[in-house]
Amino acid sequence: MAKILIIDDDPDIVEAMKVVLESRGYQICVAKTGEEGLREVRRYKPELIILDVMMETGDKGFDVAR
Repeated sequence: MAKILIIDDDPDIVEAMKVVLESRGYQICVAKTGEEGLREVRRYKPELIILDVMMETGDKGFDVAR
């Protein structure tokens, strides 16, 4: 089962993605901030990261991607 990390601060979008991906058999982990997302990458070791680049301070998602 592939692990996917969703890093997004919008709970509605996170829930919608989570429902769809879990129904297709993916294991989902969620982080609500960039800092939390970076911690989860190290801990969870996902095969895929879905990252909202317009979080918190506007460009925080781009910082996480870098």
